[in-house]
Amino acid sequence: MRMPAILLLALAALLAVLPAHARGSRVQAAKLEQAQTLFASAVRWSDYEAALQQVDPAWREANPVSDLQLERYRQLQVTSYREGGSAMLADGTVVRDVEVGAINRHTQAERTVRWREQWRWDPEAKRWWQANGLPDFWDGH
Repeated sequence: MRMPAILLLALAALLAVLPAHARGSRVQAAKLEQAQTLFASAVRWSDYEAALQQVDPAWREANPVSDLQLERYRQLQVTSYREGGSAMLADGTVVRDVEVGAINRHTQAERTVRWREQWRWDPEAKRWWQANGLPDFWDGH
């Protein structure tokens, strides 16, 4: 008779913990969607300063964006931002494939880049950060 009582207590404890964990997952998922929407919207509107606010501060510190680089981005008018599939990696990072189209305001040359966003959960700030900067429209040039 003691064994079923212990099992019932263990089951009750497990059920009490599961909703809190699920709630945390839902909150994280909602915050990821919000962060991705803010980032995508900023890029869609060619507001790269706002997009950089969604980028991981550690990445920004290691890869400072100069005024000249920002000026190059300002020459581009984004024409499309297509979100593809996404996946969560084993380390908890979320990756999402996107295709971004842009036209150079001065030359009217159009370019399209395929890019993989990386999103990192920051447990201290309780938010997601885009972990790999802005799309590279120049393919490293």
